[in-house]
Amino acid sequence: MKLTDVIRRPLITEKTTLLREDGRTIVFEVAVGATKVDIKRAVEKLLGSKVEGVRTSIAHGKFKRQGRFMGQRSDWKKAYVKLRDGEKIPEFLEGA
Repeated sequence: MKLTDVIRRPLITEKTTLLREDGRTIVFEVAVGATKVDIKRAVEKLLGSKVEGVRTSIAHGKFKRQGRFMGQRSDWKKAYVKLRDGEKIPEFLEGA
């Protein structure tokens, strides 16, 4: 799996904004098949910051209904990446 395939996008929500304000935690949407080691390597290579730890969780897709037909959104995975002391969040994620 390529590094650019592992990290899909940063997640910008109220909860993740509060986590980011402490200056050490960034939250990403990642590939479902990505492991913690893959995520750590991708963040260190792409962002140039040293990673202290990675926590992951799987968000299960919701059931949606269109008239009498039922469907389900696909499951997705998010990663909480904690940077080491002294590391800064990259500039392009600061204003987001």
